[in-house]
Amino acid sequence: MRIEVLGGLERRRRWSQDDKARIVEETLTPGAKITEVARRNGVAASLVFTWRRQARTSEQVVPSFTPVQIAAVAPSAEEPPKLLPTVDGRVRSVAAARTGLIEIDLGNRRCIRVDAHVDPEALARVLDVLGRR
Repeated sequence: MRIEVLGGLERRRRWSQDDKARIVEETLTPGAKITEVARRNGVAASLVFTWRRQARTSEQVVPSFTPVQIAAVAPSAEEPPKLLPTVDGRVRSVAAARTGLIEIDLGNRRCIRVDAHVDPEALARVLDVLGRR
Protein backbone atom coordinates (compact mmCIF):
# COMPACT_ATOMS: atom_id res chain seq x y z
CA MET A 1 0.00 0.00 0.00
CA ARG A 2 1.43 3.35 -1.00
CA ILE A 3 0.45 6.73 0.50
CA GLU A 4 1.39 9.96 -1.24
CA VAL A 5 1.27 13.27 0.59
CA LEU A 6 0.72 16.19 -1.73
CA GLY A 7 2.21 19.46 -0.68
CA GLY A 8 0.64 22.57 -2.05
CA LEU A 9 -0.49 25.99 -1.27
CA GLU A 10 -2.32 26.32 1.95
CA ARG A 11 -5.90 27.47 1.59
CA ARG A 12 -5.37 30.20 4.21
CA ARG A 13 -2.22 32.23 4.38
CA ARG A 14 -0.71 33.05 7.74
CA TRP A 15 0.37 36.67 8.20
CA SER A 16 2.81 37.62 10.91
CA GLN A 17 2.07 40.59 13.14
CA ASP A 18 5.01 42.42 11.53
CA ASP A 19 3.60 41.89 8.03
CA LYS A 20 0.16 43.05 9.14
CA ALA A 21 1.63 46.15 10.80
CA ARG A 22 3.73 46.93 7.72
CA ILE A 23 0.73 46.67 5.40
CA VAL A 24 -1.49 48.75 7.71
CA GLU A 25 1.22 51.42 7.99
CA GLU A 26 1.49 51.46 4.22
CA THR A 27 -2.23 52.31 3.99
CA LEU A 28 -1.78 55.24 6.38
CA THR A 29 0.58 57.17 4.10
CA PRO A 30 -1.03 60.24 2.51
CA GLY A 31 -2.62 59.40 -0.84
CA ALA A 32 -2.45 55.63 -0.34
CA LYS A 33 -5.39 53.61 -1.61
CA ILE A 34 -6.20 50.53 0.40
CA THR A 35 -7.19 48.48 -2.64
CA GLU A 36 -3.86 49.20 -4.33
CA VAL A 37 -1.87 48.37 -1.19
CA ALA A 38 -3.83 45.14 -0.79
CA ARG A 39 -3.32 44.14 -4.43
CA ARG A 40 0.42 44.90 -4.25
CA ASN A 41 0.78 42.66 -1.17
CA GLY A 42 -1.50 39.86 -2.40
CA VAL A 43 -4.14 40.45 0.29
CA ALA A 44 -7.88 40.94 0.00
CA ALA A 45 -8.84 44.57 0.62
CA SER A 46 -11.47 43.46 3.15
CA LEU A 47 -8.73 41.78 5.17
CA VAL A 48 -6.67 44.99 5.20
CA PHE A 49 -9.73 46.91 6.42
CA THR A 50 -10.14 44.30 9.20
CA TRP A 51 -6.48 44.68 10.20
CA ARG A 52 -6.85 48.47 10.30
CA ARG A 53 -9.93 48.19 12.54
CA GLN A 54 -8.15 45.72 14.82
CA ALA A 55 -5.12 48.02 15.04
CA ARG A 56 -7.36 50.92 16.10
CA THR A 57 -9.14 48.92 18.80
CA SER A 58 -6.04 47.14 20.10
CA GLU A 59 -4.06 50.32 20.69
CA GLN A 60 -3.52 50.79 24.38
CA VAL A 61 -4.45 54.25 25.62
CA VAL A 62 -1.37 55.43 27.41
CA PRO A 63 -1.38 58.75 29.22
CA SER A 64 1.08 61.14 27.71
CA PHE A 65 2.40 64.49 28.74
CA THR A 66 2.11 67.53 26.55
CA PRO A 67 4.49 70.44 26.78
CA VAL A 68 2.90 73.37 28.56
CA GLN A 69 3.89 76.95 28.18
CA ILE A 70 2.77 79.43 30.82
CA ALA A 71 2.67 82.95 29.55
CA ALA A 72 2.04 85.99 31.72
CA VAL A 73 -0.51 88.39 30.34
CA ALA A 74 0.54 91.92 31.18
CA PRO A 75 -1.96 94.71 30.46
CA SER A 76 -0.63 97.30 28.05
CA ALA A 77 -0.27 100.81 29.49
CA GLU A 78 -0.87 102.46 26.10
CA GLU A 79 -4.29 101.12 25.33
CA PRO A 80 -7.30 101.05 27.68
CA PRO A 81 -8.53 97.58 28.61
CA LYS A 82 -11.23 96.16 26.33
CA LEU A 83 -14.47 95.14 27.98
CA LEU A 84 -16.23 91.82 27.63
CA PRO A 85 -19.80 91.04 28.73
CA THR A 86 -20.27 88.33 31.33
CA VAL A 87 -23.13 85.92 31.82
CA ASP A 88 -24.82 88.01 34.50
CA GLY A 89 -24.80 91.17 32.35
CA ARG A 90 -21.89 92.89 34.08
CA VAL A 91 -18.80 93.79 32.14
CA ARG A 92 -15.22 92.75 32.83
CA SER A 93 -11.93 93.69 31.21
CA VAL A 94 -10.03 91.39 28.85
CA ALA A 95 -7.17 91.25 31.35
CA ALA A 96 -9.60 90.00 33.99
CA ALA A 97 -11.10 87.60 31.47
CA ARG A 98 -7.66 86.15 30.69
CA THR A 99 -6.82 85.43 34.33
CA GLY A 100 -6.68 81.68 34.75
CA LEU A 101 -7.17 80.98 31.03
CA ILE A 102 -6.21 77.43 30.08
CA GLU A 103 -5.62 76.61 26.43
CA ILE A 104 -5.57 72.95 25.43
CA ASP A 105 -4.19 72.22 21.96
CA LEU A 106 -5.68 68.95 20.70
CA GLY A 107 -3.82 68.95 17.38
CA ASN A 108 -5.40 68.92 13.93
CA ARG A 109 -6.12 72.64 14.36
CA ARG A 110 -8.39 71.97 17.36
CA CYS A 111 -8.02 74.01 20.52
CA ILE A 112 -10.06 74.37 23.70
CA ARG A 113 -9.84 77.47 25.88
CA VAL A 114 -11.35 77.43 29.34
CA ASP A 115 -11.03 79.76 32.28
CA ALA A 116 -10.25 78.94 35.88
CA HIS A 117 -13.95 78.56 36.73
CA VAL A 118 -14.65 75.65 34.37
CA ASP A 119 -16.48 72.66 35.83
CA PRO A 120 -13.79 69.93 35.98
CA GLU A 121 -16.26 67.11 35.40
CA ALA A 122 -17.74 68.80 32.32
CA LEU A 123 -14.26 69.48 30.95
CA ALA A 124 -13.27 65.85 31.55
CA ARG A 125 -16.34 64.67 29.59
CA VAL A 126 -15.55 67.02 26.69
CA LEU A 127 -11.90 65.92 26.59
CA ASP A 128 -12.95 62.27 26.75
CA VAL A 129 -15.28 62.68 23.76
CA LEU A 130 -12.73 64.66 21.76
CA GLY A 131 -9.98 62.19 22.63
CA ARG A 132 -11.93 59.39 20.93
CA ARG A 133 -12.19 61.31 17.64
